[in-house]
Amino acid sequence: MKRFNISLVFIFFSIYTAVAQSIPKKTPVDYVNPTMGNISHLLVPTYPTIHLPNGMLRVYPERSDYTSDQIKGLPLIISSHRGRSAFNLSPVQGLDESELQAVYHFTYDNEEIRPYHYQVTLDEKNTKIEFAPSAQSAFYEIRFADDKPAYLIFNTIDGDIRIEGNKVYASQKLANNTVVYLFAETDVKPEKAGFLELGDGINPKLVEKKGENVAMAFRFAEGIKDVKFRYGVSFISADQAEKNLRREIPDFNLDALVAKGRSAWNEALGKIAVEGISEDDKTVFYTSLYRCFERPVSITEDGRYFSAFDGEVHQDDTPFYTDDWIWDTYRATHPLRILIDHETESDIINSFLRMAEQMESFWLPTFPEITGDSRRMNSNHGIVTIADAWAKGLRSFDLEKAYEASKNAVLEKTLAPWSADSAGWLDEFYHTKGYIPALHPGEEETVPEVHSFEKRQPVAVTLGTAYDEWSLAQIATMLNKKEDAEYFSEKALNYRNIFNAETAFFHPKDKDGNFIEPFDYRYSGGQGAREFYGENNAWVYRWDVPHNVADLISLMGGRDQFNKNLDQTFREPLGKSKFDFYSQLPDHTGNVGQFSMANEPSLHIPYLYTYSGQPWMTQKRIHTLMDQWFRNDLMGVPGDEDGGGMSAFVVFSMMGFYPVTPGMPVYTIGSPFFEKATIHLSNGNEFVVVAKNYSPKNKYIQSASLNGRKLDKPWFAHEDLEKGGVLEFVMGDTANKQWGASEESAPPSFRY
Repeated sequence: MKRFNISLVFIFFSIYTAVAQSIPKKTPVDYVNPTMGNISHLLVPTYPTIHLPNGMLRVYPERSDYTSDQIKGLPLIISSHRGRSAFNLSPVQGLDESELQAVYHFTYDNEEIRPYHYQVTLDEKNTKIEFAPSAQSAFYEIRFADDKPAYLIFNTIDGDIRIEGNKVYASQKLANNTVVYLFAETDVKPEKAGFLELGDGINPKLVEKKGENVAMAFRFAEGIKDVKFRYGVSFISADQAEKNLRREIPDFNLDALVAKGRSAWNEALGKIAVEGISEDDKTVFYTSLYRCFERPVSITEDGRYFSAFDGEVHQDDTPFYTDDWIWDTYRATHPLRILIDHETESDIINSFLRMAEQMESFWLPTFPEITGDSRRMNSNHGIVTIADAWAKGLRSFDLEKAYEASKNAVLEKTLAPWSADSAGWLDEFYHTKGYIPALHPGEEETVPEVHSFEKRQPVAVTLGTAYDEWSLAQIATMLNKKEDAEYFSEKALNYRNIFNAETAFFHPKDKDGNFIEPFDYRYSGGQGAREFYGENNAWVYRWDVPHNVADLISLMGGRDQFNKNLDQTFREPLGKSKFDFYSQLPDHTGNVGQFSMANEPSLHIPYLYTYSGQPWMTQKRIHTLMDQWFRNDLMGVPGDEDGGGMSAFVVFSMMGFYPVTPGMPVYTIGSPFFEKATIHLSNGNEFVVVAKNYSPKNKYIQSASLNGRKLDKPWFAHEDLEKGGVLEFVMGDTANKQWGASEESAPPSFRY
């Protein structure tokens, strides 16, 4: 009997071992869920983007909403982050030519989306679709269900198409002076090719056409059930699009392209390796990291690139990156890239400088896109990105040139949001009085630079510009420009000019220096609170002084009152119904009290407890917020993700630290979500974060050490991280309220 039991155990163990060995080990890209957040809480959802890391060609299924049961043909390239598709491809079968349309809306099923591969079944004729991208080209394999004649219909909204046998050359106009070009070819020669004349079918005599909604079609003979369609894209020319295709996809081998894309993603995502007990946490982490590689994109093609910033094609082997919404990404996406891909970060900053040179005025860009700088949002936070990069050791760009472009962006360009105009009266007032003046409710706007919808945003602009000027002071110090450093350091304190000591809020002032009264810190300011703030209300902007948290603590009356104010931010009720609140403040979602997890100005707020003697509250808040708002499901992102702007917060926070003040080379400690996180740094070193005794319940740091030395402060320097080593936490389920709590332990502020 005993012998039988031992044998049985051995058999079960052998079966278990064999089964375990047969299950493929998950790689980082296997954890990515592109549909996480695809249903929005209110405004813009995430999109399940298929692309290579920072690749120029990006697509996602084009539909009105994730819940829609129809997709609009097959996408070929989106024009920008969250942009619409340029061109469209529709495979149809079983129709008479006279019934053909320019674009089809298909019902679909069995959709599978990975960062490097897409497949779907089009219900109407059970057509199977597979797709894989490269950086500037891509591949569709279309498997028709039966032997009836099949068609591929291709269209451009506004451009031209030329047909040469089984080849297509096309263009489509985008905004400003930008055109996207395409070259495509099929592996099977069509029996008929020409332009689509609605109601009459295909006209094979017409091989070139230009205009709006131009559509052509390939007809394939009966019995052709498998058609492969490969294509290249370009912002230079259709001929260059063909070269891009030939360089990247030399044959019609879909499996090879899928494998190549999978490898590229594992290389990118593998720069951070996490080990933990929760598979969902790994999915949230790697999905967020995947989002950080969606922008910006390199548009350099064989050593050339088209720049919408001057409308010219430039010869330059250094990659040119664009489509970067800096207002969102300066906070954490750029700092993350410094750690794991500083070569790309250097190329991006050099791209900013080239943009500044190419534009009419030598001003740093604020919202560079494929079609040029849209100058959206407020402030000029590319300055912060430059200060941060240099402070953390990047030396591959011209700091003097960067300083001039940055200084000009503050002193010569208007500070009015969403404007590309030169400085005017509003700016002269700011540089003289130290704040942007607000209008009283009902007072008419007379400043021409002010956007009719976006308004002045005087508090947001004053606070944001003070941070930019602090960053200018850092750069001036690096360049040994002492007078400039002193000048901008003084201006970095301009936030004090609008601090209301009676209420401890940043409060708009009129041009005569009087606070706007009466005032409601939740609701004053109109749509998006833009008349005074920007997208978020005063409760969020109350904390928007990341460069001098110590002074903010002092202004509020000390640590105890600062912590009470922080607590109240997370507790203050909406004051109205959700309907009324979100009707006015639709960007202010992901609410915990008046805190908004869904908008970038809030991201650093839970880390502020570490400055005021309560690191344990940061540890608690971070875990609570992450568990509430970032999940492995369709509504697992609380608001507009903005292509890495919010996702980088998740990546840093789950590793256990965060760059509260880009431009200052330090990291504030939060609370880790993994037993071990290994960062493969760009310099070849490894920085490892270890959490002993970790579990979701054990979120509180009991003690810490850095490279074996006791760490009693809730922050560490970038130079410590760059050297590589081990940051070790001992975790527990009860807060250690003494760890990192002394005033001497607080992270530094206003360093210059």
